[in-house]
Parts: sequence; C-alpha cells; structure tokens
Amino acid sequence: MERVLGIGGYFVRARDPEALTAWYRDALGLGLDENGLWHPDAGPTVFAAFEADTDYFGPSGQGTMLNFRVRDLDAMLAQLRESGAKVDEQTQDYEGIGRFGWVTDPEGNRIELWQPAA
Repeated sequence: MERVLGIGGYFVRARDPEALTAWYRDALGLGLDENGLWHPDAGPTVFAAFEADTDYFGPSGQGTMLNFRVRDLDAMLAQLRESGAKVDEQTQDYEGIGRFGWVTDPEGNRIELWQPAA
C-alpha cells in the first residue's frame, strides 16, 4: 500500500495574501522562497481529529489549526509579543509530549506552537 510521506503544503485563504505571507516569514521565521517553498527541519508531525464543537482552535470557527514545532517556546512567544502579535497568555505543559503556546495571525487564524519534550 502506498502512503503519504509528509505534509506537502498548507494553504489558507487570506484577505491580503502578500501581507499574511510576510507575517509568517517575518514573525515566525519561515524561510520561504519566492514560491512559498520552505524546507523545515525534520521532526515529528501530529495528525489528530477533534470533535466538531471543540473550542481548542479558538473562537473563530476555523476548521483546522496549523501547529509549528519550535526550539524554545518562551523565546518564540516573547519575540511574537515584541512584534505586536496577539499571543495567548496561557501555555500548557504535557509530560513526555512537550509545551504548547498559541498566537493568532493577522487574519484571525489561531496557530499552535509546540516545543517537543526532550
């Protein structure tokens, strides 16, 4: 049986695609080229389905949530706050899994940041 090899892309509608792409590049440090191609570091990826009425994705009613792995959650959240991004005050720690924090992009999409457990 054939199987997928990994995530090949994540596509999002935006009122201002250029500005939103710039925010992901500048605020989160995505090394995007002129075609949007990014070569992330290798590491774990989680696929999980949530109940239809979950509030885990935030109040916007979005159907999916992007999760980025980060090396230092506290440093990333501080960097985002300094840039004026809307960062949740709450973080969560799960033994054996890691630490989680959240930021909302300029288009209102909630994004999860994950520092995997060492």
